[in-house]
Amino acid sequence: MINENQRTLNRIQIFLDLFCIPLAFLLAYFFRFELFNGTNNLPFETTIFLVFVLMPVYFLLYSAFGLYSSRRTKPFYEEIASIIYANAIATLLFVLILYIGKIMHFSRYAAVLIAIFNTLITISSRLIIRFILTTYRKRGYNKRFCLVIGTNKLSRKFIEKTRKHPEWAYEISGVVSENDYKKGDFWGLSIIGTVDHLGEILANQYFDMVVIALAPENYMEIDTIIPLCEKNGARILIVPYYSEYIPAKPAFEDLDGLPVIDTRYIPLDSSIHQMFKRSFDVCFSLFAITIFSPVMLFAAIMTKITSPGPILYKQERIGLNQKSFNMYKFRSMRVQSEQSSNTTWTTKDDPRKTKWGEFMRKTSIDELPQFFNILTGSMSVVGPRPERPYFVAQFKETVPRYMVKHQVRPGLTGWAQVNGWRGDTSIEKRIEHDIFYIENWSFMFDMKIIFLTVFRGFINKNAY
Repeated sequence: MINENQRTLNRIQIFLDLFCIPLAFLLAYFFRFELFNGTNNLPFETTIFLVFVLMPVYFLLYSAFGLYSSRRTKPFYEEIASIIYANAIATLLFVLILYIGKIMHFSRYAAVLIAIFNTLITISSRLIIRFILTTYRKRGYNKRFCLVIGTNKLSRKFIEKTRKHPEWAYEISGVVSENDYKKGDFWGLSIIGTVDHLGEILANQYFDMVVIALAPENYMEIDTIIPLCEKNGARILIVPYYSEYIPAKPAFEDLDGLPVIDTRYIPLDSSIHQMFKRSFDVCFSLFAITIFSPVMLFAAIMTKITSPGPILYKQERIGLNQKSFNMYKFRSMRVQSEQSSNTTWTTKDDPRKTKWGEFMRKTSIDELPQFFNILTGSMSVVGPRPERPYFVAQFKETVPRYMVKHQVRPGLTGWAQVNGWRGDTSIEKRIEHDIFYIENWSFMFDMKIIFLTVFRGFINKNAY
């Protein structure tokens, strides 16, 4: 029933999203050509044709950004961000379609207005739907009635989460205790029996979902619990006691019939994904080197005339599979000993920086030579930022999961950097964002980070 409701909601959502596109076109057309008396050299029929060309583009982008997956447990700000990013990319693709199709007379201002109106209308429609669903659930409809099995720290945590997020509409109808637990209540919820009574409980009462949250010492009961749940047609959700040791997205593998858990699912382990990402890196780095060559030439001249020493600065960093490589930058500091440069952290008012070097660091111009690192394969456009061996050795011992970042190729920009975790900031937060990127990589995620880098990453107050 719940899955059918989600499918129905998705169909409604797709219809509304596709309806928003012609509505945005009409509003943009009116504002640009009627209200502000702009000149339109294209027939209205051509404009309508472009609407239908753009519809599948939006649908694919919205699907790629997860806008048609269940949003019951997702915060609305994430949905808004996905809509904004998808519309920004769609606008760039729309301009590209106009260029390839040699439709040179379509107003670029109208294209921007279409993006703005479509973003606002789509967000508004989804906000209305979310408000309706929240109101609907608060009145007791579309709830998931849950039976929690377990009276321990783990089950308590699940109960607390459901109370903290009433918008999930998880209604806990009762708790089943381990056999050695006395009857009564557990965190305000009635204990309706023990595991010994589970078959009788499931036969007499319907639950949308049975949540198994057993303590380690009671896990032998799972052999009894799962067959009973399946016999009565109940859906099962298991909260594993070892969840604190396993990351957000473990993967299951089959070894000749023996299921094993891969504690960290990394999408870039796939050869196809690696090939796709590498192809993109080569194309993007060639494009960037071409576009930024005047800037790099100017930076090289300024570096040479403002401070004696080499133009480029190479430094050993740790990359993919913990292998070292030389990362290149425009030199932003006065010439110093190798020992000092490899073991000293850059600070805000670091006296070693030159005036021009400080400007390059603030604007990230000093990082541009790394496009050659990307071209040769030691780096990627997007990925965790590489660190010096001296600090890697330190962080390995003091920062949990620090070495996980070396399971993918390091990047010029990354999820941590566009969220402000660069320079002299928390290493723990940086690793947290790096691991999130590693576990959730997708091509669209890379596009999102590149898009954010343009607006957040080049100039940053934490870039010293």
